[in-house]
Amino acid sequence: QVQLVEAGGGSVQAGDSLRLSCAASGRTFSSETMAWFRQTPGKEREFVAAISWSIRWLSYADSVKGRFSISRDNAKNTVYLQMNSLKPEDTAVYYCAAGSIRTTRGSQYDYWGQGTQVTVSS
Repeated sequence: QVQLVEAGGGSVQAGDSLRLSCAASGRTFSSETMAWFRQTPGKEREFVAAISWSIRWLSYADSVKGRFSISRDNAKNTVYLQMNSLKPEDTAVYYCAAGSIRTTRGSQYDYWGQGTQVTVSS
């Protein structure tokens, strides 16, 4: 069992930056692939970024490439999402997820956090 707790969301202006964090506890964190997804009301959950336990595999959604950066600190059991040049369309609830395989598909992640709201105004 893995417990995930996100933090760092908030309300910002377009062009600003935010850094989300996701603290994991429970089963060995360093063996898990970690990912960020986001969801807005009425829309399906959307993949944002993912990182393997070894940090050798990274994946980003096209919509965030060049602006967002995912990283992890296995010693701190924490994964981060650095979000730069934020746009109003980045507004969503952001969820952290953990799983045992390298994938961008949300259905293949085993554990989820409760989510943190990010609001970007123009």
